Amino acid sequence: MDSLGEKDNFVQNAGVIMAIVKAIVREMPDGSARRVFPFHLSLEGLEKAIICRDEDDYDILVKYLFICALNKNVIVATYIVVSNHLHVVLLAEDDKQAMEYGCEVRRRYAMWFSRRYNERILYHNRCVDVRLLDTYWYARNAIAYVFRNALDNGSSIDSYPWSGYRAVFCNGRCAAATRPVSSLTKRERETIFHTNDIISTSGWLIDDTGRLEPASACDWKYVESAFDNSQAFLFKIIGEVNVSQMQQELVDGPRTKMLDGEFFKMISSVSDRWFGKPVSQLTLTEKMRMIPYISRTTNTTVPQLARGFGLERDEVADIIRKNR
Repeated sequence: MDSLGEKDNFVQNAGVIMAIVKAIVREMPDGSARRVFPFHLSLEGLEKAIICRDEDDYDILVKYLFICALNKNVIVATYIVVSNHLHVVLLAEDDKQAMEYGCEVRRRYAMWFSRRYNERILYHNRCVDVRLLDTYWYARNAIAYVFRNALDNGSSIDSYPWSGYRAVFCNGRCAAATRPVSSLTKRERETIFHTNDIISTSGWLIDDTGRLEPASACDWKYVESAFDNSQAFLFKIIGEVNVSQMQQELVDGPRTKMLDGEFFKMISSVSDRWFGKPVSQLTLTEKMRMIPYISRTTNTTVPQLARGFGLERDEVADIIRKNR
């Protein structure tokens, strides 16, 4: 068993051998044991619109990340919220579940924003982007990229208040003055979390200002295991992460409409990572596994999917419809 999960396949990218991430077993918010995968999720406003105007906005958006995780039965490994976007590394059963979680975060926060400012948040048509972190290299670099965002917002990584970084390499310890969420009254829960959801069984802690303590809510053990339980290794990857590459891979790429040639290269790369063979050699069953993922995470169309996978348009549309 690898520190990030099971592994038995490898791919080569730019001369580097990378192990493929397989499922790991986690106890989910509903108490069941599930096989889950790591995903990166990003959300931003139209043309980088400001979505967090003050500390109350940051605070409630962080809390919604975890309330929605409870409701959608997924796990937040780590996160960062900045003024115009957010990143989450999520453990979910599949990309559909991860996308549903992201859409729920968007819906809830849009309601908060509308009530508070009497304005609508202007979102991209595809403002929620989900990417399966299908190799150990991607998982580690995505986590490092998430933490690295604090530097771009004028803070040090360890002092930025709206990040899950404070949960790692502290043995799960929180600030001295904390209070369990289970002790909140209904009125306190509504005031502090702005929700009527049942969160008393979450195990979360809040500090003396009412902010959620990330060490009580994040799956920090997963993040630490991603770096072989070495903080020095994490710092090394943070220092080496190619920010431009991660931005393109995780955020910009899914929003860009690709020409057929670029699209085919992209699905070929995914096919190699998932199945170890080119798209032309995929079975229909394998294509049926890939198409819904590519459809949800890439700015593409049914005709382009049909051309790329060598299927009829009606076949592709039916695969997408059945998956939904």
